[in-house]
Amino acid sequence: MLFRDIYGQDQIKRKLIRTIVEQRVSHAQLFYGPEGSGKLALAIAYAQLLNCSHPQPLPQSGEGGREGVDSCGTCPSCQQFQKLAHPDLHFVYPNNTTKKVPKNPSSLAFIAEWRKFLLEQNFSGSLNDWYDQIGIENKQGTINVRDAEEIIHTLGYMSYESEYKVMIIWMVDKLYHAVSPKLLKILEEPPDKTLFILITIDPGQVLPTIASRCLPVRIPPLVGPKEVVDADETGNYEIFRKWMLACHAKKHGDLVAFAADVSKIGREKQKQLLGYGLEIARNCSQYNHTRQVPDSFPEEQEFIRKFSSFFPYERLEGFSELFNQAVFHVERNAHAPTLFLDLSLKMTRFFSPGS
Repeated sequence: MLFRDIYGQDQIKRKLIRTIVEQRVSHAQLFYGPEGSGKLALAIAYAQLLNCSHPQPLPQSGEGGREGVDSCGTCPSCQQFQKLAHPDLHFVYPNNTTKKVPKNPSSLAFIAEWRKFLLEQNFSGSLNDWYDQIGIENKQGTINVRDAEEIIHTLGYMSYESEYKVMIIWMVDKLYHAVSPKLLKILEEPPDKTLFILITIDPGQVLPTIASRCLPVRIPPLVGPKEVVDADETGNYEIFRKWMLACHAKKHGDLVAFAADVSKIGREKQKQLLGYGLEIARNCSQYNHTRQVPDSFPEEQEFIRKFSSFFPYERLEGFSELFNQAVFHVERNAHAPTLFLDLSLKMTRFFSPGS
């Protein structure tokens, strides 16, 4: 992956390139930003340039000086990076048991599927796309203790061919909380010439003990017209909009049916729906202060404008508490129909606080 092959994000590219040119590479970095912002592609391009034997000037970079460089794409290191098969490039990502891996799952067990997934999705696939790729079905993906032990084991060796060993942890917010202590020491005191790149959509969901040991790198949303709207995004919008309308109208029969239907989509998609609701609530509260809606598709923007009347700043905390509690219980395998019906009934009271 070359920087010049990644659409947009010119400012972030320049900052990342400058850290390499000026030899200011932080050993642990947290890349965070919205879906579709190119976080993973940027991380791989960064690692490739870091280990490239013959960096080349960026074509028409207009930067001048040394910071306008990119990987050559032709040296042995670059060729292996572009196949995702470099011996000093390592990945960790959420996983669970599947028909192929019925026990003791780990990232290493899915490495062939991971490489295929990245190349077929052009490094931009979503978490749901990944789960579909490996056939995880309704189970939750996690970064487990076997992954943590593999990280420590792998980084204990010297690099094979390149100057830096690179460990990319995708969706680090899926790190199982009991695994955190195993990684703290190596994050604080990694072997020489080791680079950790942790990737997440929401840094607030990353364990504080992990996030505090990383340099945060915000990857902004891509600017410009959205020619294609993500299917997960529009799907969550339709479900959430109909759900909230039923709560507001106190259509209890519809809410019972909704709770039964949402229990069938699997825990990961349930958490994503709840996360989408939290994002909409924050956008509504922000709209009340700025009168600006985020870049999105027109239907969602109009919904935020109308829905914002229920979200003065002082009520945002109550909504967030309800939805975060629901996420907590989903993660602990609560009975989904009961959980979502209970949340729905609480939402009817949220919309009618005086009743």
